Amino acid sequence: MTRVLLAVNAGSSTLKFRAYQSGSQTLLLQGLLDRFGSEQAQLNIRDPHGQSHSHAIGKAGREAGVAAMLAALAQHALIPEGVVHRVVHGGARYQQATAITATVRSELETLIPLAPLHQPASLAVIDAFSAQNAALPQLACFDTAFHAGQDSVATRFAIARHWHDEGVRRYGFHGLSYAAINRQLPALGLAAARTVVCHLGSGASACAIHAGRSIASSMGFSALDGLMMGTRPGNLDPEVVLYWQEKHGMSVAAVRDELYKRSGLLGVSGISADMRELLASTQPEAAQAIELYCWRAAREVASLAAAMEGLDAVVFTAGVGEHAAEIRARILARLGWLGFELDTQANNTRQTRLTKADSPRHAYVLATDEEGEMARQAAVFFTR
Repeated sequence: MTRVLLAVNAGSSTLKFRAYQSGSQTLLLQGLLDRFGSEQAQLNIRDPHGQSHSHAIGKAGREAGVAAMLAALAQHALIPEGVVHRVVHGGARYQQATAITATVRSELETLIPLAPLHQPASLAVIDAFSAQNAALPQLACFDTAFHAGQDSVATRFAIARHWHDEGVRRYGFHGLSYAAINRQLPALGLAAARTVVCHLGSGASACAIHAGRSIASSMGFSALDGLMMGTRPGNLDPEVVLYWQEKHGMSVAAVRDELYKRSGLLGVSGISADMRELLASTQPEAAQAIELYCWRAAREVASLAAAMEGLDAVVFTAGVGEHAAEIRARILARLGWLGFELDTQANNTRQTRLTKADSPRHAYVLATDEEGEMARQAAVFFTR
């Protein structure tokens, strides 16, 4: 049996995991538990040789899914010696990898109102591992941690001080993704640069990074703020919520459902939250959703450049950022006034540098690696 460290990334309906050989970054197995709670739920496994295997697990909850994952590891003669989880919200307290004790787990539960879709999913998976093996060490790595060093001016809302003291402030998210990208910037000569990284996926955000430090993020108190996303609106006048409640009598639950599941690309297009489907569509509503998505992204890049008092580079990452050449092109076209000159061939063939050699400023596309970042942080924790 080979001992491994499991890096687990829980979503609202998915669970990604990677098994790394203990004491190294050698990837031995990776998988995806998809569509929890549906009859189509299945476990997809891929080994380092590229061999894939799928196993139906039926309409199972996370505990059954985790049991299936551990069984798959056993079939490959892998035994976990520890699990590190991506946890979206660490609040103001948790700013580095932290061992999950009963106290820590309880404190993370109090943060559910700040991340109502993501936090419960992570806690459910943590509980599922505990149910399978209570002695298995578990760690949490936090999406908010990368932004913890921002200046106070970047974290405050213009509301009464007692709310800020209670924790109503800007936190920022997708921190594990940004940390993974930040590790790659020195190889591009951007170690000291003013860089805006655009994490464009189902959830989307942008972060201003200067000399390896988070300066500002598009996301704030929750993962709703900032950029337009697959099903989330991003920036929204709070009076819209009051309008929904007063004019239409919507409950808190109904408003939350509208904000998290019925807005963004899906809401504007009325077709899909999947950028691939919208790009393939000939419907004007799809075109409008795409235009708004790109306009909002370009506007946020310019805003974050102001936060850094300058801009040297833009980096695209995550599902849409890494794979949708047309979206990158449209955003960079809107940023042409800042000195980004797109190399169309480089963009279409997904070269690392997307701009012409003599472009005043450069744009790049880099693959993010949240699970790898989690494994690195866990390795540091275990060797303390």
